[in-house]
Amino acid sequence: MVAFTSSTANRDYSPASSLHVDQCVANLLNGDVIVDTKAHTAWGAAVTAQMYLPARRERVWQQLIDYPRWVQYFPDVTQSQVLSTGNITTQGTTCGKRLYQAASKSFLFITAQVEIYLHVVEMKGQQIQFDLESGSFTDFSANLKLKDYQDGTVLTYYVQATPGLPIPSVFIQQAIHLDLPSNMRKMRQVICDQV
Repeated sequence: MVAFTSSTANRDYSPASSLHVDQCVANLLNGDVIVDTKAHTAWGAAVTAQMYLPARRERVWQQLIDYPRWVQYFPDVTQSQVLSTGNITTQGTTCGKRLYQAASKSFLFITAQVEIYLHVVEMKGQQIQFDLESGSFTDFSANLKLKDYQDGTVLTYYVQATPGLPIPSVFIQQAIHLDLPSNMRKMRQVICDQV
């Protein structure tokens, strides 16, 4: 991962050499999606994905907080709607949004239908934190961060989840590693077409 990346646990994914940093930055600027997966629990996975968007952070932010549009970003998401909006704002943070999302995913000869209710906290223009209230997962949390870079924005998406179905972590990591880059590229395409 690139030096300016950190997850919700403030882990540093910085590489040891500046040559590696330069290569990661070059890859991001060329449109690559950098993905790092690992086990989260015996049945879950954690992933950090990073991509560059050739658009200003403020414009990207406006697209990301339009949660019903997430069905355009991620093909497996079939519904995404805001159930309630908190009106408490403290130092740029909006508290109390509730989000419902449903998805359908084919995996290992089965099709899983999942739904989650999320508590969403936004730090305007910088970060969105998603925490599970209830749903088809044993646990789920995600953090989406935006950072200015040159004339665009680096988006870092960190998620850790354990599905309700007992699927070994290694299979979940593999599925994420295969699906997430194309989903992130689709997100970039939709966002950049709108800015």
